[in-house]
Amino acid sequence: MAALAARIGSYLRPGDCVLLEGPVGAGKSFFARALIQSAQTVPEDVPSPTFTLVQTYDTRLGEVWHADLYRLGHVDELAELGLEEAFDGAITLIEWPERLGEVRPARFLRLVIDITGDDGRQVTLHPIGDWPWVEEL
Repeated sequence: MAALAARIGSYLRPGDCVLLEGPVGAGKSFFARALIQSAQTVPEDVPSPTFTLVQTYDTRLGEVWHADLYRLGHVDELAELGLEEAFDGAITLIEWPERLGEVRPARFLRLVIDITGDDGRQVTLHPIGDWPWVEEL
């Protein structure tokens, strides 16, 4: 999973949005953490934003926003987080994206993680918009 996250991360550019879907414990935060750490010049701790809702990181790819919307009470709270602005100028990694409602960007990469046994995971990519490099994975 970490190798896949680093590989996908190497293709991402500001304005790219990855929507991370899967049940609790599937590995959404692990994936985001691995992607962010692979893009950092000096690896640092990357905590889950479960309680802060959003964490931001300066990386060699540009600014990366990691959001966990699990605890979001209402879609109106998104304006306070600044996610809509981040969609334009940062790389955004969004856990629990169904809570975005209509706020989803027009172009995004939907990444679905399914649990396939005790330690197994299956990752499926669903590109919405232009993502030509997805075919290379």
